[in-house]
Amino acid sequence: MRPATPTVYRGEVPLRQRPDAPRPPHPPRSPDHRPSWRPDRRVLTALTLALIVLITVVDILSPPDIHLGPLLIVAPALTASFAGPRATAGVALLAIAALTVIGSVRDSLTSANIETQLSAQVVVSALIVGLRVLRQRHERALARVRSVSEAAQRVLLRPLPDRIGPLHLASVYLAAEAEAQVGGDLYAAARTATGTRLLVGDVRGKGLSSLGDAALLLGAFRAAAHLHAELPDLAAYLDGSVSWDLAQLAEQSRRDRQARQARLALPRPSPGDAPEEDAEAGESFITAVLLDIPDDGSPVRLIDCGHPPPLLLRPEGITTLAARRPSPPLGLGELAPMRYEVETFPFRPGDRLLIYTDGVIEARDAQRRFYPLTERVTTWLAERPTALVEHLRRDLLAHVGGRLDDDAAMVVVERLPDDGSPGSRPPAGLGSAAAAGRPSRRSRQG
Repeated sequence: MRPATPTVYRGEVPLRQRPDAPRPPHPPRSPDHRPSWRPDRRVLTALTLALIVLITVVDILSPPDIHLGPLLIVAPALTASFAGPRATAGVALLAIAALTVIGSVRDSLTSANIETQLSAQVVVSALIVGLRVLRQRHERALARVRSVSEAAQRVLLRPLPDRIGPLHLASVYLAAEAEAQVGGDLYAAARTATGTRLLVGDVRGKGLSSLGDAALLLGAFRAAAHLHAELPDLAAYLDGSVSWDLAQLAEQSRRDRQARQARLALPRPSPGDAPEEDAEAGESFITAVLLDIPDDGSPVRLIDCGHPPPLLLRPEGITTLAARRPSPPLGLGELAPMRYEVETFPFRPGDRLLIYTDGVIEARDAQRRFYPLTERVTTWLAERPTALVEHLRRDLLAHVGGRLDDDAAMVVVERLPDDGSPGSRPPAGLGSAAAAGRPSRRSRQG
Protein backbone atom coordinates (compact mmCIF):
# COMPACT_ATOMS: atom_id res chain seq x y z
CA MET A 1 0.00 0.00 0.00
CA ARG A 2 1.29 3.42 -0.94
CA PRO A 3 0.65 6.72 0.80
CA ALA A 4 -1.49 9.12 -1.18
CA THR A 5 0.33 11.96 -2.87
CA PRO A 6 -0.48 15.11 -0.87
CA THR A 7 -1.05 18.37 -2.68
CA VAL A 8 -1.53 21.02 -0.02
CA TYR A 9 -3.58 24.05 -1.04
CA ARG A 10 -2.83 27.11 1.00
CA GLY A 11 -3.51 30.09 -1.25
CA GLU A 12 -4.36 33.19 0.74
CA VAL A 13 -6.08 31.32 3.55
CA PRO A 14 -4.48 31.58 6.99
CA LEU A 15 -2.87 28.35 8.18
CA ARG A 16 -4.97 28.31 11.33
CA GLN A 17 -8.46 29.61 11.89
CA ARG A 18 -8.52 31.51 15.18
CA PRO A 19 -11.83 32.01 16.97
CA ASP A 20 -11.21 35.75 17.13
CA ALA A 21 -10.19 36.02 13.46
CA PRO A 22 -12.67 37.74 11.15
CA ARG A 23 -14.62 35.35 8.97
CA PRO A 24 -13.83 35.46 5.25
CA PRO A 25 -16.39 37.22 3.10
CA HIS A 26 -18.99 35.17 1.28
CA PRO A 27 -17.91 34.42 -2.30
CA PRO A 28 -19.62 36.66 -4.84
CA ARG A 29 -22.85 35.38 -6.27
CA SER A 30 -23.36 34.90 -9.95
CA PRO A 31 -24.84 38.00 -11.59
CA ASP A 32 -27.52 35.83 -13.15
CA HIS A 33 -28.69 34.53 -9.78
CA ARG A 34 -31.91 36.13 -8.61
CA PRO A 35 -34.01 35.06 -5.64
CA SER A 36 -37.37 33.69 -6.65
CA TRP A 37 -40.49 35.62 -5.56
CA ARG A 38 -44.00 34.26 -5.67
CA PRO A 39 -46.83 36.64 -4.67
CA ASP A 40 -49.46 35.50 -2.23
CA ARG A 41 -52.65 34.06 -3.74
CA ARG A 42 -54.79 36.45 -1.69
CA VAL A 43 -52.91 39.39 -3.16
CA LEU A 44 -53.51 38.10 -6.69
CA THR A 45 -57.20 37.56 -5.95
CA ALA A 46 -57.51 41.11 -4.61
CA LEU A 47 -55.82 42.49 -7.73
CA THR A 48 -58.22 40.52 -9.94
CA LEU A 49 -61.24 41.90 -8.10
CA ALA A 50 -59.80 45.39 -8.32
CA LEU A 51 -59.42 44.88 -12.08
CA ILE A 52 -63.13 44.03 -12.37
CA VAL A 53 -64.09 47.16 -10.44
CA LEU A 54 -61.71 49.32 -12.49
CA ILE A 55 -63.02 48.08 -15.85
CA THR A 56 -66.62 48.52 -14.70
CA VAL A 57 -66.14 52.09 -13.49
CA VAL A 58 -64.11 53.18 -16.53
CA ASP A 59 -66.63 51.63 -18.93
CA ILE A 60 -69.56 53.42 -17.25
CA LEU A 61 -67.75 56.75 -17.32
CA SER A 62 -66.49 56.37 -20.90
CA PRO A 63 -68.18 57.94 -23.96
CA PRO A 64 -71.02 55.92 -25.53
CA ASP A 65 -68.89 54.72 -28.44
CA ILE A 66 -66.23 53.11 -26.17
CA HIS A 67 -67.01 49.65 -24.72
CA LEU A 68 -64.59 48.08 -22.25
CA GLY A 69 -66.96 45.42 -20.91
CA PRO A 70 -65.48 42.57 -23.04
CA LEU A 71 -62.19 43.04 -21.18
CA LEU A 72 -63.82 41.57 -18.07
CA ILE A 73 -63.07 38.09 -19.43
CA VAL A 74 -59.44 38.72 -18.45
CA ALA A 75 -60.37 38.36 -14.75
CA PRO A 76 -61.40 34.65 -14.78
CA ALA A 77 -58.56 33.88 -17.19
CA LEU A 78 -56.03 35.35 -14.75
CA THR A 79 -57.66 33.61 -11.78
CA ALA A 80 -57.34 30.21 -13.47
CA SER A 81 -53.55 30.65 -13.52
CA PHE A 82 -53.20 30.69 -9.72
CA ALA A 83 -56.48 29.48 -8.17
CA GLY A 84 -58.73 26.44 -8.38
CA PRO A 85 -61.95 25.87 -10.33
CA ARG A 86 -64.22 27.21 -7.57
CA ALA A 87 -62.38 30.51 -7.28
CA THR A 88 -62.25 30.78 -11.07
CA ALA A 89 -66.00 30.19 -11.33
CA GLY A 90 -66.65 32.76 -8.60
CA VAL A 91 -64.61 35.42 -10.38
CA ALA A 92 -66.33 34.54 -13.68
CA LEU A 93 -69.75 35.11 -12.06
CA LEU A 94 -68.58 38.44 -10.68
CA ALA A 95 -67.35 39.47 -14.15
CA ILE A 96 -70.73 38.52 -15.66
CA ALA A 97 -72.50 40.50 -12.92
CA ALA A 98 -70.26 43.50 -13.60
CA LEU A 99 -71.06 43.32 -17.32
CA THR A 100 -74.76 43.19 -16.42
CA VAL A 101 -74.36 46.35 -14.32
CA ILE A 102 -72.61 48.08 -17.21
CA GLY A 103 -75.44 47.13 -19.54
CA SER A 104 -78.14 48.29 -17.16
CA VAL A 105 -76.45 51.68 -16.63
CA ARG A 106 -75.37 52.46 -20.20
CA ASP A 107 -77.89 50.58 -22.37
CA SER A 108 -80.89 48.39 -22.09
CA LEU A 109 -80.17 44.79 -21.10
CA THR A 110 -82.28 43.71 -24.08
CA SER A 111 -80.08 45.49 -26.64
CA ALA A 112 -78.26 43.31 -29.16
CA ASN A 113 -74.87 44.65 -28.07
CA ILE A 114 -75.28 43.74 -24.39
CA GLU A 115 -76.89 40.37 -25.18
CA THR A 116 -73.97 39.47 -27.46
CA GLN A 117 -71.40 40.52 -24.87
CA LEU A 118 -73.16 38.59 -22.09
CA SER A 119 -73.48 35.46 -24.24
CA ALA A 120 -69.82 35.57 -25.20
CA GLN A 121 -68.82 36.20 -21.57
CA VAL A 122 -70.81 33.18 -20.36
CA VAL A 123 -69.46 30.83 -23.06
CA VAL A 124 -65.80 31.83 -22.64
CA SER A 125 -66.07 31.73 -18.82
CA ALA A 126 -67.51 28.21 -18.99
CA LEU A 127 -64.60 27.13 -21.20
CA ILE A 128 -62.08 28.65 -18.79
CA VAL A 129 -63.64 26.91 -15.79
CA GLY A 130 -63.82 23.61 -17.67
CA LEU A 131 -60.16 23.80 -18.66
CA ARG A 132 -59.25 24.65 -15.06
CA VAL A 133 -61.08 21.52 -13.87
CA LEU A 134 -59.11 19.38 -16.34
CA ARG A 135 -55.89 21.03 -15.25
CA GLN A 136 -56.63 20.31 -11.60
CA ARG A 137 -57.20 16.62 -12.37
CA HIS A 138 -53.92 16.52 -14.26
CA GLU A 139 -52.11 18.22 -11.37
CA ARG A 140 -53.47 15.68 -8.89
CA ALA A 141 -52.43 12.77 -11.10
CA LEU A 142 -48.99 14.33 -11.54
CA ALA A 143 -48.67 14.79 -7.78
CA ARG A 144 -49.43 11.10 -7.22
CA VAL A 145 -46.88 10.07 -9.85
CA ARG A 146 -44.30 12.44 -8.36
CA SER A 147 -44.82 11.05 -4.85
CA VAL A 148 -44.29 7.50 -6.12
CA SER A 149 -41.22 8.61 -8.07
CA GLU A 150 -39.73 10.38 -5.06
CA ALA A 151 -40.29 7.30 -2.89
CA ALA A 152 -38.54 5.12 -5.48
CA GLN A 153 -35.63 7.55 -5.72
CA ARG A 154 -35.25 7.63 -1.93
CA VAL A 155 -35.10 3.83 -1.90
CA LEU A 156 -32.40 3.87 -4.58
CA LEU A 157 -30.23 6.54 -2.97
CA ARG A 158 -30.77 6.14 0.75
CA PRO A 159 -29.81 9.15 2.86
CA LEU A 160 -26.52 8.74 4.69
CA PRO A 161 -26.84 8.59 8.50
CA ASP A 162 -25.63 11.57 10.49
CA ARG A 163 -23.53 9.25 12.65
CA ILE A 164 -22.00 5.92 11.67
CA GLY A 165 -19.41 4.49 14.01
CA PRO A 166 -16.93 7.20 15.04
CA LEU A 167 -17.79 9.26 11.95
CA HIS A 168 -20.07 12.24 11.37
CA LEU A 169 -21.49 12.28 7.83
CA ALA A 170 -23.24 14.95 5.78
CA SER A 171 -24.17 14.84 2.11
CA VAL A 172 -25.89 16.86 -0.58
CA TYR A 173 -27.23 15.75 -3.96
CA LEU A 174 -28.16 18.08 -6.82
CA ALA A 175 -29.76 16.42 -9.84
CA ALA A 176 -29.47 18.05 -13.25
CA GLU A 177 -32.80 16.59 -14.39
CA ALA A 178 -35.78 18.81 -13.61
CA GLU A 179 -38.12 17.44 -10.92
CA ALA A 180 -35.64 14.61 -10.15
CA GLN A 181 -34.01 13.97 -6.80
CA VAL A 182 -31.29 11.62 -8.03
CA GLY A 183 -29.46 10.92 -11.25
CA GLY A 184 -26.16 9.34 -12.23
CA ASP A 185 -24.20 10.27 -9.10
CA LEU A 186 -24.31 7.96 -6.10
CA TYR A 187 -23.01 7.42 -2.60
CA ALA A 188 -23.43 4.77 0.09
CA ALA A 189 -21.96 3.76 3.44
CA ALA A 190 -21.71 0.36 5.11
CA ARG A 191 -20.39 -0.89 8.43
CA THR A 192 -17.86 -3.73 8.55
CA ALA A 193 -16.17 -5.69 11.31
CA THR A 194 -13.40 -3.11 11.66
CA GLY A 195 -14.85 0.17 10.49
CA THR A 196 -16.86 1.92 7.80
CA ARG A 197 -16.70 1.70 4.03
CA LEU A 198 -17.80 4.51 1.77
CA LEU A 199 -18.56 4.58 -1.93
CA VAL A 200 -18.97 7.74 -4.01
CA GLY A 201 -19.43 7.29 -7.74
CA ASP A 202 -20.47 8.94 -10.98
CA VAL A 203 -22.12 7.09 -13.85
CA ARG A 204 -21.23 8.14 -17.39
CA GLY A 205 -24.06 10.39 -18.51
CA LYS A 206 -26.48 12.35 -16.38
CA GLY A 207 -30.08 12.53 -15.26
CA LEU A 208 -32.65 9.75 -15.13
CA SER A 209 -31.11 7.84 -18.05
CA SER A 210 -28.18 6.81 -15.81
CA LEU A 211 -30.31 5.65 -12.87
CA GLY A 212 -30.12 2.00 -13.93
CA ASP A 213 -26.31 1.86 -13.83
CA ALA A 214 -26.28 3.67 -10.48
CA ALA A 215 -28.76 1.14 -9.07
CA LEU A 216 -26.56 -1.76 -10.24
CA LEU A 217 -23.48 -0.43 -8.43
CA LEU A 218 -25.34 0.54 -5.25
CA GLY A 219 -26.93 -2.89 -5.00
CA ALA A 220 -23.60 -4.64 -5.52
CA PHE A 221 -21.87 -2.45 -2.90
CA ARG A 222 -24.54 -2.91 -0.25
CA ALA A 223 -24.47 -6.68 -0.76
CA ALA A 224 -20.69 -7.11 -0.70
CA ALA A 225 -19.22 -4.26 1.37
CA HIS A 226 -19.04 -6.38 4.54
CA LEU A 227 -18.19 -9.67 2.81
CA HIS A 228 -14.72 -8.80 1.47
CA ALA A 229 -12.01 -8.27 4.05
CA GLU A 230 -9.66 -6.52 1.61
CA LEU A 231 -10.57 -3.34 -0.25
CA PRO A 232 -9.01 -4.48 -3.58
CA ASP A 233 -11.20 -7.60 -3.49
CA LEU A 234 -14.28 -5.43 -3.04
CA ALA A 235 -13.22 -3.16 -5.93
CA ALA A 236 -12.64 -6.18 -8.17
CA TYR A 237 -16.06 -7.58 -7.23
CA LEU A 238 -17.77 -4.28 -8.01
CA ASP A 239 -15.97 -4.01 -11.33
CA GLY A 240 -16.99 -7.54 -12.27
CA SER A 241 -20.60 -6.92 -11.25
CA VAL A 242 -20.82 -3.68 -13.20
CA SER A 243 -19.14 -5.19 -16.28
CA TRP A 244 -21.47 -8.20 -16.23
CA ASP A 245 -24.62 -6.17 -15.75
CA LEU A 246 -23.66 -3.64 -18.44
CA ALA A 247 -22.91 -6.50 -20.85
CA GLN A 248 -26.31 -8.00 -20.10
CA LEU A 249 -28.00 -4.67 -20.72
CA ALA A 250 -26.18 -4.28 -24.02
CA GLU A 251 -27.16 -7.79 -25.08
CA GLN A 252 -30.79 -7.19 -24.14
CA SER A 253 -30.77 -3.92 -26.07
CA ARG A 254 -29.37 -5.72 -29.12
CA ARG A 255 -32.05 -8.42 -28.93
CA ASP A 256 -34.83 -5.86 -28.56
CA ARG A 257 -33.54 -3.95 -31.56
CA GLN A 258 -33.34 -7.10 -33.69
CA ALA A 259 -36.88 -8.06 -32.71
CA ARG A 260 -38.09 -4.58 -33.62
CA GLN A 261 -36.32 -4.76 -36.98
CA ALA A 262 -37.84 -8.15 -37.71
CA ARG A 263 -41.31 -6.95 -36.76
CA LEU A 264 -41.04 -3.87 -38.97
CA ALA A 265 -39.13 -5.69 -41.76
CA LEU A 266 -36.25 -3.21 -41.53
CA PRO A 267 -32.88 -4.01 -43.19
CA ARG A 268 -30.20 -5.32 -40.85
CA PRO A 269 -27.22 -3.02 -40.34
CA SER A 270 -23.86 -4.12 -41.67
CA PRO A 271 -21.37 -5.56 -39.15
CA GLY A 272 -19.18 -2.46 -39.43
CA ASP A 273 -22.01 -0.09 -38.56
CA ALA A 274 -22.58 -0.35 -34.82
CA PRO A 275 -25.93 1.10 -33.77
CA GLU A 276 -25.79 4.14 -31.54
CA GLU A 277 -27.42 2.36 -28.58
CA ASP A 278 -24.82 -0.44 -28.76
CA ALA A 279 -22.02 2.12 -28.81
CA GLU A 280 -23.53 3.86 -25.81
CA ALA A 281 -23.81 0.56 -23.90
CA GLY A 282 -20.24 -0.39 -24.79
CA GLU A 283 -18.93 2.91 -23.47
CA SER A 284 -20.75 2.82 -20.14
CA PHE A 285 -18.59 3.02 -17.04
CA ILE A 286 -18.68 4.40 -13.50
CA THR A 287 -15.94 6.42 -11.83
CA ALA A 288 -15.78 5.77 -8.11
CA VAL A 289 -13.86 6.29 -4.88
CA LEU A 290 -13.79 3.48 -2.32
CA LEU A 291 -12.79 4.30 1.25
CA ASP A 292 -12.15 1.99 4.19
CA ILE A 293 -12.07 4.00 7.44
CA PRO A 294 -11.02 1.86 10.45
CA ASP A 295 -12.55 2.58 13.83
CA ASP A 296 -9.21 2.26 15.68
CA GLY A 297 -7.73 5.37 14.08
CA SER A 298 -5.30 3.56 11.78
CA PRO A 299 -4.70 5.05 8.30
CA VAL A 300 -7.59 5.23 5.89
CA ARG A 301 -7.36 3.04 2.79
CA LEU A 302 -8.49 4.47 -0.54
CA ILE A 303 -8.94 3.16 -4.07
CA ASP A 304 -9.55 5.73 -6.81
CA CYS A 305 -11.23 4.36 -9.96
CA GLY A 306 -10.89 7.34 -12.27
CA HIS A 307 -12.72 9.66 -9.88
CA PRO A 308 -11.79 13.22 -8.82
CA PRO A 309 -9.51 12.99 -5.74
CA PRO A 310 -11.02 13.69 -2.31
CA LEU A 311 -9.96 16.67 -0.24
CA LEU A 312 -8.61 16.26 3.30
CA LEU A 313 -9.62 19.29 5.36
CA ARG A 314 -7.55 20.30 8.36
CA PRO A 315 -7.10 23.60 10.22
CA GLU A 316 -3.62 24.02 8.72
CA GLY A 317 -4.78 23.62 5.13
CA ILE A 318 -6.35 21.40 2.48
CA THR A 319 -4.69 18.30 1.07
CA THR A 320 -5.70 16.78 -2.27
CA LEU A 321 -5.52 13.00 -1.95
CA ALA A 322 -4.31 12.29 -5.48
CA ALA A 323 -3.66 8.59 -6.08
CA ARG A 324 -0.22 7.65 -7.40
CA ARG A 325 -1.70 4.97 -9.67
CA PRO A 326 -5.44 5.51 -10.15
CA SER A 327 -7.37 2.47 -11.32
CA PRO A 328 -9.65 2.44 -14.38
CA PRO A 329 -13.34 3.23 -13.87
CA LEU A 330 -15.63 0.41 -12.85
CA GLY A 331 -16.90 -1.47 -15.88
CA LEU A 332 -13.62 -1.06 -17.78
CA GLY A 333 -11.45 -3.39 -15.70
CA GLU A 334 -11.35 -6.01 -18.44
CA LEU A 335 -9.62 -3.52 -20.75
CA ALA A 336 -6.68 -3.17 -18.37
CA PRO A 337 -6.45 -6.14 -15.97
CA MET A 338 -4.55 -5.08 -12.88
CA ARG A 339 -4.58 -5.32 -9.11
CA TYR A 340 -6.13 -2.31 -7.51
CA GLU A 341 -3.62 -0.07 -5.77
CA VAL A 342 -4.52 0.97 -2.25
CA GLU A 343 -3.48 4.42 -1.07
CA THR A 344 -3.25 5.23 2.64
CA PHE A 345 -3.34 8.48 4.58
CA PRO A 346 -3.79 9.40 8.25
CA PHE A 347 -7.25 10.50 9.36
CA ARG A 348 -7.14 11.93 12.87
CA PRO A 349 -10.02 13.06 15.11
CA GLY A 350 -11.25 16.43 13.85
CA ASP A 351 -10.10 15.78 10.29
CA ARG A 352 -12.70 15.96 7.54
CA LEU A 353 -12.90 14.42 4.09
CA LEU A 354 -14.74 16.08 1.22
CA ILE A 355 -15.64 13.60 -1.53
CA TYR A 356 -17.38 14.98 -4.60
CA THR A 357 -18.25 14.21 -8.21
CA ASP A 358 -17.10 15.95 -11.36
CA GLY A 359 -20.45 17.75 -11.63
CA VAL A 360 -19.18 20.03 -8.84
CA ILE A 361 -15.81 21.03 -10.25
CA GLU A 362 -17.08 21.18 -13.86
CA ALA A 363 -20.00 23.50 -13.08
CA ARG A 364 -19.67 26.76 -15.01
CA ASP A 365 -20.96 30.25 -14.43
CA ALA A 366 -22.27 32.69 -17.03
CA GLN A 367 -18.68 33.48 -18.07
CA ARG A 368 -17.98 29.72 -18.54
CA ARG A 369 -15.64 29.62 -15.54
CA PHE A 370 -15.39 26.38 -13.59
CA TYR A 371 -16.45 26.25 -9.96
CA PRO A 372 -13.29 26.65 -7.82
CA LEU A 373 -14.15 24.08 -5.17
CA THR A 374 -10.78 24.03 -3.39
CA GLU A 375 -10.74 27.81 -3.18
CA ARG A 376 -14.32 28.11 -2.00
CA VAL A 377 -14.19 25.38 0.63
CA THR A 378 -11.48 27.31 2.49
CA THR A 379 -14.12 29.94 3.26
CA TRP A 380 -15.88 27.48 5.55
CA LEU A 381 -12.90 25.42 6.66
CA ALA A 382 -13.92 25.56 10.32
CA GLU A 383 -17.56 24.54 9.75
CA ARG A 384 -19.00 21.19 10.79
CA PRO A 385 -20.01 18.74 8.01
CA THR A 386 -23.71 19.65 7.89
CA ALA A 387 -23.06 23.39 7.71
CA LEU A 388 -20.21 22.87 5.25
CA VAL A 389 -22.26 20.97 2.66
CA GLU A 390 -25.10 23.47 3.00
CA HIS A 391 -22.73 26.39 2.34
CA LEU A 392 -21.26 24.57 -0.64
CA ARG A 393 -24.70 23.74 -2.01
CA ARG A 394 -25.86 27.35 -1.92
CA ASP A 395 -22.59 28.66 -3.30
CA LEU A 396 -22.55 26.12 -6.16
CA LEU A 397 -26.10 26.99 -7.19
CA ALA A 398 -25.26 30.69 -7.04
CA HIS A 399 -22.21 30.06 -9.22
CA VAL A 400 -24.26 28.40 -11.98
CA GLY A 401 -27.26 30.70 -11.69
CA GLY A 402 -29.54 28.11 -10.10
CA ARG A 403 -29.36 25.34 -12.71
CA LEU A 404 -26.71 22.64 -13.14
CA ASP A 405 -25.78 21.00 -16.43
CA ASP A 406 -24.69 17.77 -14.71
CA ASP A 407 -25.56 15.88 -11.55
CA ALA A 408 -23.48 16.88 -8.53
CA ALA A 409 -22.94 15.19 -5.19
CA MET A 410 -20.79 15.98 -2.15
CA VAL A 411 -20.11 13.95 0.99
CA VAL A 412 -18.26 15.26 4.06
CA VAL A 413 -16.88 12.81 6.62
CA GLU A 414 -15.50 13.89 10.00
CA ARG A 415 -13.76 11.60 12.46
CA LEU A 416 -15.10 12.21 15.95
CA PRO A 417 -13.12 11.66 19.15
CA ASP A 418 -13.55 8.11 20.42
CA ASP A 419 -15.98 8.38 23.33
CA GLY A 420 -16.59 4.65 23.67
CA SER A 421 -20.23 4.97 22.69
CA PRO A 422 -22.00 1.93 21.20
CA GLY A 423 -22.33 3.70 17.86
CA SER A 424 -18.57 3.64 17.38
CA ARG A 425 -18.42 -0.17 17.41
CA PRO A 426 -19.37 -2.48 14.54
CA PRO A 427 -22.63 -4.44 14.81
CA ALA A 428 -22.57 -7.55 16.93
CA GLY A 429 -22.26 -10.79 15.03
CA LEU A 430 -20.67 -9.18 11.98
CA GLY A 431 -17.03 -9.50 12.86
CA SER A 432 -15.93 -13.07 12.16
CA ALA A 433 -17.93 -13.54 8.98
CA ALA A 434 -16.88 -10.24 7.43
CA ALA A 435 -13.23 -10.67 8.36
CA ALA A 436 -13.17 -14.13 6.82
CA GLY A 437 -14.80 -12.90 3.62
CA ARG A 438 -17.93 -15.04 3.98
CA PRO A 439 -21.52 -14.05 4.83
CA SER A 440 -22.77 -14.30 8.36
CA ARG A 441 -25.62 -16.62 9.27
CA ARG A 442 -28.08 -13.75 9.02
CA SER A 443 -26.73 -12.82 5.58
CA ARG A 444 -27.06 -16.39 4.30
CA GLN A 445 -30.63 -16.58 5.49
CA GLY A 446 -31.51 -13.20 3.96
